[in-house]
Amino acid sequence: MTDAVLIEHLSYAYDERPALDDVGLKVSSGEIYGLLGPNGGGKTTLFRILSTHLRPQSGTVRVLGHDVVEEAHEVRKRCGVVFQRPGLDPKLRVAENLRHHGWLYGLWGRVLENRIDALLATFRLEDRRRDLVETLSGGLQRRVELAKAMIHSPDLLVFDEPSTGLDPGVRLAFWQDLERLRAESGVTVVLTTHFLEEAERCDRIGLMSQGRLVAEGAPADLRKRLGEDVVLIRAGDPESLRASIEAATRIRATVVDGIIRISDSGGAGRIAGLYDRFSDQIESLTIGRPTLEDVFISETGRGFEFEAPEGDEKTVGENKVRESEVRESKAEENDG
Repeated sequence: MTDAVLIEHLSYAYDERPALDDVGLKVSSGEIYGLLGPNGGGKTTLFRILSTHLRPQSGTVRVLGHDVVEEAHEVRKRCGVVFQRPGLDPKLRVAENLRHHGWLYGLWGRVLENRIDALLATFRLEDRRRDLVETLSGGLQRRVELAKAMIHSPDLLVFDEPSTGLDPGVRLAFWQDLERLRAESGVTVVLTTHFLEEAERCDRIGLMSQGRLVAEGAPADLRKRLGEDVVLIRAGDPESLRASIEAATRIRATVVDGIIRISDSGGAGRIAGLYDRFSDQIESLTIGRPTLEDVFISETGRGFEFEAPEGDEKTVGENKVRESEVRESKAEENDG
């Protein structure tokens, strides 16, 4: 399979605060690839670079064979982008939103109208054609966003937190639409998310933490790295109990957010023996199958939580993007 996205040694910083640190990854054509991590981990910065809204400071990024800096126009022609914040005009009707977006890509007349008809049918929006977007539910608006992103028949869809603000039922319907779209058109999908259940639906994911790609693979394969079980133990003095467990049993244990965590514990019998031996110090003990959150903790030693204030990556980043765009616009005017 060819690479729809190829990233090598990508780095980016806001005011000397690293947002991306030597990131490298590949996404094959036809894949649904998820970038999973807490807010502040670098996902949004990577999304901005993939969608040509931000230029890399170092490293290379190629999308569908085109460099995002040198061939940004070609990348934009072949990509559909869906932002976390709604990108629809609420005062326009559904079909009008699609029509105006089609004009931006040079589509006109019967070709454009046929494309609109087909997309409305694909996303089950035929009876909403003349509805004002502001009257639609969040789930229906997301369908219109998808239709809008597909108006120019892109080879790659790039999403930033596509399920934010959607309730679980609408989120499921959105994913069903996305998977059907991939099956019918072969489109490649790259998305950012902090929802663990959403990442589980991807073909492959990259776990991001503090600007670095700390693990990558199919969700099931990543979970298998931790073994059969993950044990969580609450205790009055977790650090002391952790040291006692390791000294007495040679089982490796870590403390994250005040909870003792043990991976690949050796089975229920061994855990029962562990509880019997330290029952006077254990307040509670639970055992379960590994999750992607467990993988993240295993790789980083930190809980799956905000890694930085929202402004560090997003608000500050948005200001820097606007400043950069102004400078680039002025430079282009001078060149002209």
